[in-house]
Amino acid sequence: MASRRTILVLAAVLACWSAVAGQSTPPEQVLEVDGVKVHYSIEGKGEPVVLIHGFVVNRVVQWGLPGITQALAKDFQVVALDNRGHGRSSKPHDPKKYGLEMVHDVARILDQLRLPKAHVVGYSMGGLITAKFAVTYPDRVLSATVGGVGWFKPGTPTKLDDIAQALEKDQSLEPLIVSLTPEGSPPPNKQQIQQLNTMLLSLGNDPRALAAVARGMRQLTVTEEEFKRCQTPLQFVVGTKDPLGVGLTEAKALRPDVKVVLIEGGNHMDTFQKPEFLKSVQEFIAAHR
Repeated sequence: MASRRTILVLAAVLACWSAVAGQSTPPEQVLEVDGVKVHYSIEGKGEPVVLIHGFVVNRVVQWGLPGITQALAKDFQVVALDNRGHGRSSKPHDPKKYGLEMVHDVARILDQLRLPKAHVVGYSMGGLITAKFAVTYPDRVLSATVGGVGWFKPGTPTKLDDIAQALEKDQSLEPLIVSLTPEGSPPPNKQQIQQLNTMLLSLGNDPRALAAVARGMRQLTVTEEEFKRCQTPLQFVVGTKDPLGVGLTEAKALRPDVKVVLIEGGNHMDTFQKPEFLKSVQEFIAAHR
């Protein structure tokens, strides 16, 4: 049952998170913009690679625990940030503090580190930030990997308003959890939803901040004109069972040079942990060094 498997995956992740919570982590640096602090870490040496995590999680859960940060740090300078509203970063409750501000944070961190360009890798919400960064700052991108999501263009159906309202009213992620259920799989029951909700909110999340993040996320859409104009090397890496993998055929038709990697059997909650995901990232970066 897909929902039970997701619960087990998250339980394992949280067990690891608890195990490492008290251990030393890579030295952090902080970007501060208008009172909002964005924490990030740096590991390794070489060409820079920026890792941008998804909604509700953080840089450790998304990249550290699956070993992605460590694997890339063998050959690259890996910059992994906690997006504002997540992890150790500030969690304002104003939607205006999110959206495009999260895109600009990537450029600000590169500026702070005096890095003119970087490879950028994002998953889920981080994938949306990556795509928007690529069209907003094309001269600063060596390559862009958009994971766990397809082409998020204006008019793409979303549950963002429902997610924000549920978080504000009931501190609930139910609309998000249900929307990520793969097609053809039974939806999670109330008990499973409650388990998942508790697990996800236990990652130091502030429900009101997450609601603001969700409301600001509409600013991350990429128009057809932006997509065509941007010639940055771009790949999408999505599981075949991921409901968010939309618009890939249209993206490929509009830009035949775009690479699309489909990971067989992967859903939204586990694709980034699969060896094929890391391999696709490493190969794409290597092709555009």
